[in-house]
Order: sequence, then structure tokens, then C-alpha cells
Amino acid sequence: MKERIIMIGANGQIGSELAVALRQKFGPENVITSDIRPPAEEVAGAIFETINVLDKPAVKALLEKYKPTQIYLLAAMLSATGEQYPQKAWDLNMNGLLNVLDLAVELGIKKIFWPSSIAVFGPNSPKQQTAQYCVMDPNSIYGISKLAGERLCEYYHQKYGLDIRSVRYPGIISWRTAPGGGTTDYAVHIFFEALKSGKYASFLSANTELPMLYMDDAVRGTIELMDAPEEQLTIRSSYNLAGISFTPQMIAEEIKKILPNFELSYVENDPRQAIADSWPASIDDSYARKDWAWKPTFDLAAMTKDMIENLKTNI
Repeated sequence: MKERIIMIGANGQIGSELAVALRQKFGPENVITSDIRPPAEEVAGAIFETINVLDKPAVKALLEKYKPTQIYLLAAMLSATGEQYPQKAWDLNMNGLLNVLDLAVELGIKKIFWPSSIAVFGPNSPKQQTAQYCVMDPNSIYGISKLAGERLCEYYHQKYGLDIRSVRYPGIISWRTAPGGGTTDYAVHIFFEALKSGKYASFLSANTELPMLYMDDAVRGTIELMDAPEEQLTIRSSYNLAGISFTPQMIAEEIKKILPNFELSYVENDPRQAIADSWPASIDDSYARKDWAWKPTFDLAAMTKDMIENLKTNI
């Protein structure tokens, strides 16, 4: 059966790059992207529809129009922005998911991708090699909504047989798209500023270690999960996914190997620090490695080199 994909929330950091890979795999005519606003730049041959995921009748009309076999639901309000607008974050993150799950059941669409996040972990979760199953006590509205979303996904799989697949993304690093209001965004900003001004003021402290993933690995891992045989999957909440763990100080030292004059300073009392302090420093993704042969390819040195090389010609 020929696959046809609808991606909701396609204009964000992950969606904009995932859409490119999916068009290459399935053909542009079989990948319909959508978001609440049109993309900043039109892509030749791409099909785009303006949609608000909270408008359930409009989402239903979109699904009936294109009759997809898969839905990628990426519309969400991220961690730092969510703390400014907690009610809006909860509404978008939870009711958007419920709308899509209910419509998938109603219209017989079996396969869904929905991303979770390391924000589901909290102050009492293990910091190092955080396990798939452990204490989860998120203290940001983003993390709370993602944890609730994981429970909904597993519930809809068990009750209605939906083939929902998910990963807990760590911080995502990319040179192609600007970050969208997350706590890990310093790791993208630092490269832009290193090339533009030669200095950067980090809103996270020197030794704040967080799990990260280069965008190329994130896109490949997502598609590999969606391609995996259903019977191999043992996690129906969301898979832990790991790439590289590092601190602002570590990434600055790597940048200085290429840009020796780069200077890093630190901002005191940024509210994002409290969010970061509640998150893991490293992730155990052994279930993903066992179930669908997940393996990242970029380490810190390779990622830094690739970021700077690409930004030099694209900034």
C-alpha cells in the first residue's frame, strides 16, 4: 500500500527538516505539510495546508481530503515558551493530541508519530543514564503535558489498536532552522553567535550537562522507528533516545579548536536554568537500540565541525 503522510506542525525545527527527508523517501505528492501559518519559504512541489490542530472539524476535513496512511503530529509549545503561557501550552499540547488520536480512530488511520521529550523526567529522576522506566516527576508544564501525552498514546494503542510511535527527543541541534523556545536552544545559538560576533552569553551555567542529538541523527532515527516492523516494538509510551551529552563549557572548548578567539560568558538567574537542573545529564536508550537498531552517528567533535562548516556558507 502506498504511504501518504500528513504532518501537522511542520514549520518547527524538527518538522521542517523531517518533511524534506519524507518527501525524498515517499515523493512530494505523498507528504502533506501543515501548520497554523504558511512556511517562511515555499518549497517547490510541496503541498502545504494552513491548519490549527485545535480546530477539530478543520483537522477532520484535512484528513478526509487527503486520506493519509500516517500522521506526524509535531505541533507543540516548547519548554521555555510554555512557562510563559502554561494554559496555552497545556491546551495545545494535550487537546491537539486528543483531536488527532480521536480522529485517527474515527477515520481508521492506524499509524501516528508523536514526539515526547526528556522533559518528562524531573528532579527525582536519575541524572546519569536515565532509564526508560524510572521516577518521572516533571516540573515544567511542557514536561507535564508530554508525560500525560505518553500515557494517552499507550492508552489509545491498548484500547483502540492505534500504531502510535514516539521518541523522547533530547535537545536537537541544527544549522538549518532556528530553535523554537526550548531550554536546550543555547546549543544552537552558540554556533550562530560564534560566527556572527565571536562571543556568546549562555543562559545555562558552565557545568550544566544535558543530552543532545544532531538533527541528521534525529531525522534518521525517527524514520527508522516509523519503518520498524510493528511486532518488534515493545515501548508504546515513548522510547528514550540518546546522542551526545555535553555542557556549555565543553561545546565552547570544541568551538575554540576551530575558532580560537571565541569567548563564552554566562547569564545569571535565567529561568531556563531551573528547568535544565531538573533534567537528565545522560540517557539510557538501550530499548531503542535493541528494538529497532537505533545508533547515533555524530559525536561532539563531528557535530561541531559540521555545524560551523555549514553555517559559514548559510548564515
